[in-house]
Amino acid sequence: MEKTKAQDKILNTRLPSPCYILDEAALLNNCRILKKLQDDTGCKVLLAQKAFSNYDLYPAIAPYLAGTEASGLYEARLGAEQMPGKECHVFCAAYKEQEFVELLKYADHIVFNSPSQLKKYGFRAKDAGKEIGIRINPECSTQEGHEIYDPCAPGSRLGTTLAQWQASMTPDLIGILDGIHFHTLCEQDSDALAVTLSAVEEKFGTYLHQIKWLNMGGGHHITRPDYDLNLLKKCILTIKEKYNLEIYLEPGEAVALNAGYLYTRVLDTIQNKDTQIAILDMSAACHTPDVIEMPYTPPLYNAGKPSEKPYTYRLGGPTCLAGDIIGDFSFDTPLQEGDTLLFEDMAIYSTCKNNTFNGMPLPDIWVIHENGSLELLARFVYQDFKYRLGSK
Repeated sequence: MEKTKAQDKILNTRLPSPCYILDEAALLNNCRILKKLQDDTGCKVLLAQKAFSNYDLYPAIAPYLAGTEASGLYEARLGAEQMPGKECHVFCAAYKEQEFVELLKYADHIVFNSPSQLKKYGFRAKDAGKEIGIRINPECSTQEGHEIYDPCAPGSRLGTTLAQWQASMTPDLIGILDGIHFHTLCEQDSDALAVTLSAVEEKFGTYLHQIKWLNMGGGHHITRPDYDLNLLKKCILTIKEKYNLEIYLEPGEAVALNAGYLYTRVLDTIQNKDTQIAILDMSAACHTPDVIEMPYTPPLYNAGKPSEKPYTYRLGGPTCLAGDIIGDFSFDTPLQEGDTLLFEDMAIYSTCKNNTFNGMPLPDIWVIHENGSLELLARFVYQDFKYRLGSK
């Protein structure tokens, strides 16, 4: 369904508020871009479930992807069960002994964060017929202003540096490796990947000749309209041909970028000195935690930047957290109690990160299908809140 028509359809439908709505058409459009990238370069694209794990949509997107990437046991199981027959990759900074045996049931590619973890679990995984990799840290930061998302920041716990490799990677450990993994980007273009690849080759190029595959991680904003796809293809093909490697990418955001909404209503409007404020029935802290963690201001349909339109409001949630603020927006007319608003780009890092702080109910999850029909996927009630806190 055409995007603006989807948004208008949602706003003209009386839905429970707040609720998430996944946009099937937008999701599939992203996946078609990723499928063409694979066809053009021979690379394989995995869904990083940490960003999008709404498995009801997995049957729709599975034909376009090589499989899933997981951050631990539960995500690995979800990927294996909900995308059967597809590859299931997993990376974790450190695995738990009591979970590793079960993990071997689901994952076919297991990436370790350190030589010590590789030594502890790698031979066991190899004996179980798994593909084995190690994550490297090329110590090449390409991000600005988001140190919390920079795996190459000084003192990072993620990935093995060249010094650590040289000190601890014995010939027997190198001998069981099938691949090398790095993940250094966050919502970036392919120019950042090109810089990173230069650092990877400079520090680890010798070892690239000794493996079968290279996983370039996630953070590639491939489906963003201004993304440089040609440079990405050049990066992939150059490394693939130079070292005779199979190339993996594992974006999460690129799969579900701009493919979801959060529908919400105005509960009250108040004024504090010169600031007009609207209290919504959704919470940044509970329902869009990346708004506070990143931080960023999400797009809001039919709204403008502060003072761009005649009426500017600060939008906030109903919780006790003083910082439960979504951001400042402007509107053509004054907001009133009962007005409906539609936040965009809410398919990523929302349903998989939300919480029930202050006893806030979790929003319903809906999908708007390509034909414009709306379907309820999940509804949450008091017992879902209570179950997380005890057993009685």
